[in-house]
Amino acid sequence: MNVARGCGIRSGSVPGRGISFLATLRHRVWWTIALAALCAPALTSGNDVPTPNPGASTQTDEHHVTQEIQKYRDMLQDGNPAELMELRGEELWTLARGPRNATLEKCDLGLGAGVVAGAYAQLPRFFADTGKVQDVESRLAHCMVTLQGLSVSQATQNWHRPNSDMEALATYVATQSKGQAIAIPTTHAAERQSVALGEELFHRRAGPLDFSCATCHAQTDKRIRLQELPNFSDGKSAQQSMITWPAYRVSQSAVWTMERRLIDCLRQMRYPDAAYLSEAVIALQSYLQHQARGGIMQAPGIKR
Repeated sequence: MNVARGCGIRSGSVPGRGISFLATLRHRVWWTIALAALCAPALTSGNDVPTPNPGASTQTDEHHVTQEIQKYRDMLQDGNPAELMELRGEELWTLARGPRNATLEKCDLGLGAGVVAGAYAQLPRFFADTGKVQDVESRLAHCMVTLQGLSVSQATQNWHRPNSDMEALATYVATQSKGQAIAIPTTHAAERQSVALGEELFHRRAGPLDFSCATCHAQTDKRIRLQELPNFSDGKSAQQSMITWPAYRVSQSAVWTMERRLIDCLRQMRYPDAAYLSEAVIALQSYLQHQARGGIMQAPGIKR
């Protein structure tokens, strides 16, 4: 069985891979990270250069490589291309459009009409006006329909393509929670049910590979190629992952939202296609956010 393919590491091709500038940036960034991993021992200085030690554990070596990769990611964070999506999302938030020529400035993301600051850190959550637990993307789609008069298909058009409106809006909303702790509410019965359903789906083995999300994401210190695998059974590891989504994916030259990441993971486990904005995908987010509760948001991140 090919575990690497099942773990959602090799993403499928995505139409419209972005402009040449981003493609060039992708290759430069990726090669920089790759060289950092390969040359990790040489990145120490002076007396810190390790001497050969046949007894050194593989686990220690892996930890060292992971640390060096993270150093380069931290360096690249200052020039994260996702910031361009944040700016575009802010423009879309205040842009009057649709049959009603309205903006999204009255959209209620859970903290009151028009309140964006801190909203993402408390999503998914139950909304009385829809009677559903919604994540940031399903809620934005709802607001585009009810406030601007767009159809659902118009609101979610090209959601999976680079530089889509939904990608930009979700990135903007997420960045407005930077510095806020993840704290999705679980006071409503529907919110608790969503977390429980997400946990069940996370551990359920299915598909031709007999995989579950937990197959790759319930173990500590696992990595495929240059990508560490978060362990969502561990609160700290879950936090480190969830606080950086949405994230710019160097390999795709695009920002990916958490919905897109989950749907692609399910695809690579050879599950039936998951519907965008579906209850199952939102439930998985509820569980992952619940596991990451207390983590301080740092989105947008930068990933492989």
